[in-house]
Amino acid sequence: MVTKNQYEFALERIEQLLPLVDDNMSANDVNAIELSVLSDLVIAYEKEHYPIGKPTVAELIELSLTEKGMTQKQLAFEIGVSPSRINDYISGRSEPTLKNAGLLCRVLGISPSVMLRV
Repeated sequence: MVTKNQYEFALERIEQLLPLVDDNMSANDVNAIELSVLSDLVIAYEKEHYPIGKPTVAELIELSLTEKGMTQKQLAFEIGVSPSRINDYISGRSEPTLKNAGLLCRVLGISPSVMLRV
């Protein structure tokens, strides 16, 4: 088990190693190996102590709209609902029906399993 002190040391050491390692280095380079090992340690510690939850339906829709550069009005037109309904989804006041969830997935490029939070 990694302690908080070890985690903090690893973060500091990673900052020192980053300028020394690039994509052109051999995988056997001592700095590249150390960076890889410390990165794995930091990832394991953060997964245990700072887990990231699954995004909500509202967060998925809002993020996807931003990524696609779409407005709520454009999305509403694409899936055949009112703009206020899209706003309800984003604000968390309501969740889409299964049919609308499928349309949202298709239009926004969201994986259905992610939308269903499985």
